[in-house]
Amino acid sequence: MDIFEKCVKFVDQAVRALRESGNYFYFREIQSPQDSEVIVGGRRVIMIGSNNYLGLTCHPRVKEAAIKAVEKYGTGCAGSRFLNGNLEIHEEFERKLARFFKKPAALTFATGYQTNLGTISALLGRNDLAILDKYNHASIIDGCRLSFGLPKKYRHNDMNDLRRVLEATKGYGQLIIVDGVFSMEGDIADLSSIVKLAKLYGARIMVDDAHGIGVLGKTGRGTAEHFGLADEVDLIMGTYSKSLAAIGGFVAGDQTIIDYIRHTARSMMFSASLPPASVAAASAALDIVDENPELLEQLWRNTRKMLKGFKALGFDTGTSETPIIPVMIKDAAKTCEMCSLLFDEGVFVNPIVSPAVPPGRELLRTSFMATHTDSQLDQVLSAFEKVGKQLGVI
Repeated sequence: MDIFEKCVKFVDQAVRALRESGNYFYFREIQSPQDSEVIVGGRRVIMIGSNNYLGLTCHPRVKEAAIKAVEKYGTGCAGSRFLNGNLEIHEEFERKLARFFKKPAALTFATGYQTNLGTISALLGRNDLAILDKYNHASIIDGCRLSFGLPKKYRHNDMNDLRRVLEATKGYGQLIIVDGVFSMEGDIADLSSIVKLAKLYGARIMVDDAHGIGVLGKTGRGTAEHFGLADEVDLIMGTYSKSLAAIGGFVAGDQTIIDYIRHTARSMMFSASLPPASVAAASAALDIVDENPELLEQLWRNTRKMLKGFKALGFDTGTSETPIIPVMIKDAAKTCEMCSLLFDEGVFVNPIVSPAVPPGRELLRTSFMATHTDSQLDQVLSAFEKVGKQLGVI
């Protein structure tokens, strides 16, 4: 049997069929910066499919920091941080991250995905369990697969089911890993209850706050700050590719734990280190978050407007309470058709179908930015109303 046979079947049966039907919405070529509007196929459209929550990817201060870092350090580090690629800019940024999240130490990785892979696989030994929300991000699942530990899932945000799993696994090392903000549903983990249960069973907690940083909390420090529980969470993980306008990831926690991860996380030790421009951009973005609370306030004004607007039109937005607002369609064909028609109306949105969500939970994933104007948001609502009525969704 030819090992490549599966590739031919997949492309013929899945990819080609989507392309021929006009419902292939992946790898769309964007010909402009990631901003509140983008150019696709020569057309300017409103972007509501980005994780650029604070709109900092085009901020002059962020771009200037990246340029200066290239001028000083060059474009790359030519090796892993473990050996020859550890620059002073990496160390300075880690100290800044630790201060920002009020933890003793932090460690930066080349991507958020690698952060979860390296951290989780380093911490989970043969007698350890990762206890996961069913809707956790794929990188968390893959980190568990690379470890010697076992994953156990509980129903999404169901604290009774979490208690059941903790009770059934007493006697093992238990690490509860949870998304702070769930990337498809837009709802928030019940961190208060998770902390109480963790204390009861002696479990540790790791929060993946990729979509919470720059979004939740009075000062944008994420889910733990939102609940006033920063001291109760053992590890805070985050990425730079959302609110922090770059690429990369980090984990913050106690010095000994971070030092252990630093010396055992294979995805960091055996990968080239984060380029200077990305470190500088993320560092500048973190300063902007810290110094400009009005950005967070504007993000939440836009979020409230869109949640209210979608609901007033009759759309089902699920359990969302953040700038990630799913518009539940619950039909794969209609989801793709609606995505296409919305693009015709000048709106870029992401269709989410199986296997990204279970069949029957198909949705359009919308996400909003502090830099969206009222005029742009009104245009989005108008387009959704027109297309929703056209397809009988509302």
